[in-house]
Amino acid sequence: MNKHHTSGTCRTTISNLGVTLGKNVILYEIDFTLNCGELTALIGRNGAGKTTLLKALLGEYPHTGTVTFHTPEGKQRKLRIGYVPQQINTEHNSPVTVYDLFAAFLSARPVFFGKKKYLARTIAAQLALFGVEEHLDSRLCDLSGGELQRVMLALAVFPVPELLILDEPASGIDRNGLVILFQQLAQLKKDRDITILLVSHDLPLVREHADQVILLDKTIIAKGTPDEVLNSQAFRDTFTYFAQSEVH
Repeated sequence: MNKHHTSGTCRTTISNLGVTLGKNVILYEIDFTLNCGELTALIGRNGAGKTTLLKALLGEYPHTGTVTFHTPEGKQRKLRIGYVPQQINTEHNSPVTVYDLFAAFLSARPVFFGKKKYLARTIAAQLALFGVEEHLDSRLCDLSGGELQRVMLALAVFPVPELLILDEPASGIDRNGLVILFQQLAQLKKDRDITILLVSHDLPLVREHADQVILLDKTIIAKGTPDEVLNSQAFRDTFTYFAQSEVH
């Protein structure tokens, strides 16, 4: 396991990132740094460009500016990213199992050739990190929202990425499942030194677990600690309802 780099030398730097789709400027002048072993929450109103920013970082949208990863030794190299999407669409009664999903990513051997014992043990051990090892042979369509989210999280961090991106991990998860998810994310950043960037509307959990909060509205209008951002005038102007009913 990696040591937590409190000096911040292991980091991802986003400089002057912008996204224009057609004639529409979706994002402009986006600048921030993500330190290893920290969780950054991305918040903003609907249409602020949060998902667009994630897709730009994932390479799904063309963008201007740069995304640079520096190792603990200060060297630049390509960034390894794990991703958990907002929604995972599974067809009703689909026969695809959790094992099949992992095997498709981890092995060149077609899954219809049967299960490989060593691969099954490897996948089960990874699922165990998130408490869902008993679902190795479960069909994806039979899992609850929280179970499926934890399976996707287990897949996203295998092998361990430098940056883990989650788009609205609260989707389809009850309150208890959401608390467990944030606890697992906290353990991941501590034990594996992973940088986590997530979009979330759950402001109490953001305040409790985030190291950094970025308030987005086509550009960054506030960033800092949870207290700094959630108590800022920019936040109050953007989220008057939330500021009154959930934060204070």
